[in-house]
Amino acid sequence: MTQDTGIDTKEAGAEKPELPENVRVRFCPSPTGTPHVGMVRTALFNWAEARHTKGTFVFRIEDTDAQRDSQESYEQILEALRWLGLNWDEGIDVGGPHGPYRQSERTAIYKDVAAKLLEAGYAYESFSTPEEIEARNVAAGRPKAFGYDGYDRTLSEEQKEAFRAEGRQPAIRLKMPDENISFNDLIRGQIEFKAGSVPDYVIVRPNGDPLYTLTNPVDDAMMDINVVLRGEDLLSSTPRQIVLYRYLMELGIAKQVPLFGHMPYVMGEGKKKLSKRDPESNLFLHRENGFIREGLLNYLAGLGWSISADRDVFSMDEMVEHFDVRDVKANPAHFDLDKAIAINAEHIRMLEPSDFLERSVPYLYKDGVVSASSWDELSERERQILNDSVALVQPRVRLLGEVSGMVGSLLSEEAYIEPEADARKQLKESAGQVLDMAVAALEGIPAEEFQAEHVHEVLTQVLVEEGGIKPRLAFGPVRVAVSGRRVSPPLFESMEILGKELSVARLAELRKHLD
Repeated sequence: MTQDTGIDTKEAGAEKPELPENVRVRFCPSPTGTPHVGMVRTALFNWAEARHTKGTFVFRIEDTDAQRDSQESYEQILEALRWLGLNWDEGIDVGGPHGPYRQSERTAIYKDVAAKLLEAGYAYESFSTPEEIEARNVAAGRPKAFGYDGYDRTLSEEQKEAFRAEGRQPAIRLKMPDENISFNDLIRGQIEFKAGSVPDYVIVRPNGDPLYTLTNPVDDAMMDINVVLRGEDLLSSTPRQIVLYRYLMELGIAKQVPLFGHMPYVMGEGKKKLSKRDPESNLFLHRENGFIREGLLNYLAGLGWSISADRDVFSMDEMVEHFDVRDVKANPAHFDLDKAIAINAEHIRMLEPSDFLERSVPYLYKDGVVSASSWDELSERERQILNDSVALVQPRVRLLGEVSGMVGSLLSEEAYIEPEADARKQLKESAGQVLDMAVAALEGIPAEEFQAEHVHEVLTQVLVEEGGIKPRLAFGPVRVAVSGRRVSPPLFESMEILGKELSVARLAELRKHLD
């Protein structure tokens, strides 16, 4: 047991609970910023559990914080789920029997429930200010920030009226029972909070605004949510919610206390919890860099769960088939961008070539490489070059954002491609001689015979066999002239796509720029 939290965990050897027959899970983000990978991982695990059990995935929005909530964030959350294909069965824009599905439209419901809790004696009015609570703690020899002491539980009606006469408006607090609160976590096993470790807590502010501590469990109760999968950071609030569910059951508002599963933290650099402000946490930044949904979802699924000990790459259909939240590990998961990119590369290679090209076009357009943002709007020449080059490019890119660098020189009609800095460093003293010899050799090939294999044979014979130049020094300048890059799609196949005239022109132009 840890004295500071009052939490006792007994995971070892504990049997995790059976899931209900008709699983109902929910994803309920607050629209307070750009969607981040921790949020998406929560949505993914809830979605996968619903799909695996043939249950119901409910999507609602918790937007009662007017100071922080924004319409832009709300729209981004919807965009994120739709881009990722995490479809929901009930909730926002879909409807269902338990609406509305935005908390800002459910205020009357929370007011009614709070009144019933007060009337039944499960909650009480609290007039204490934070300063008064701190002062009482100090006077009693407790730490100043010890927390609320239950002072208002026993206020008489006369005392309450006196406070009101001072102009005070009460908050509403829920009564915590003087007993241990335990539950069997789907991921962590048996957890117990010691009596007295969780003080009576506020469910309605003095201005009448309901807090998350009330709205979230009430929504879960009324939407018949029976499995709550959420982040480890919310674990400390679970005993409060369990007590409220019990009261709601007594009032006939809830059918059951749901099962809980608290997912592990996602850690970033330096073994610190990944913050929503960290660049690697930003979902749309990953999309902008060229992650595809299959690759990103696959990687996020591995942050706490695995399909098998020796497999990192799998489809969402396979995840749905095998996923069980009880197999999620409690230990923190580390976000490894390099591994995420490697998994994304595997999924890019699995795309149908036509799908790969269609998904690449918006990135090519953004980089100014093609004339339009969709495949159908491209010119015939652009489509032809992309079709001719897809087999060269698709196996070599890890992110869709890398496609432009691979095909840009092939789509360009310019005779001179300015070499990138690292490519220019590859041009040794012999580069001018090599380019002169290459131009002379290629001029002798008829245009109709300018195919990759033949070009390779001719340049190998002239530069390597007859010229005695090492292959790296022989073909390096040719690659830089053709692509402007140190690393490019296969050289001779690229030259075939460009054709004789443009290939020879690029070699000649680079030669001029070396003088």
